[in-house]
Amino acid sequence: MKGIVVYDTSHGNTRAVAEAISETLRESGIEVGTFYVKDVKKLSAKDYDFLVLGSPTKFGTMSLAVKGFLGKVKGDEWANKPFAAFDTENPPNMEKKEWSAAEKIAAVLRDKKLSQSLPVLRVLVQDWKGPLLEGELERTKAYARELAGQLKK
Repeated sequence: MKGIVVYDTSHGNTRAVAEAISETLRESGIEVGTFYVKDVKKLSAKDYDFLVLGSPTKFGTMSLAVKGFLGKVKGDEWANKPFAAFDTENPPNMEKKEWSAAEKIAAVLRDKKLSQSLPVLRVLVQDWKGPLLEGELERTKAYARELAGQLKK
């Protein structure tokens, strides 16, 4: 099994989450590549068995770079392949129950007929620039272990 974790980041928080997910998947015996969204030039479903995609939440949605990346995900090639989506956001956004980047990413990928492995992961940061709140990396790793279990089924 081989997958790809793609992320955008503004202040390094979403990168930290992507790296924690990748590291945990590798520890579970799953091969995974981790890429900053702007470094993904070509995306072929033939090269990967699953996709994990993350973005900071800005104004209730994903970054423009992630939105552009989603255009590279061809539904006919990726149909039925598993995916997971995550984001970073500040607590007031979650308290207001505003839309998150991860929820919007997941909706687009479901529309492209990919199979959602787990509910989205929403990781909390302090204020706009972070850092991640205490315990969030541990929660991310637990999510990734659960994802590994789902992928191995």
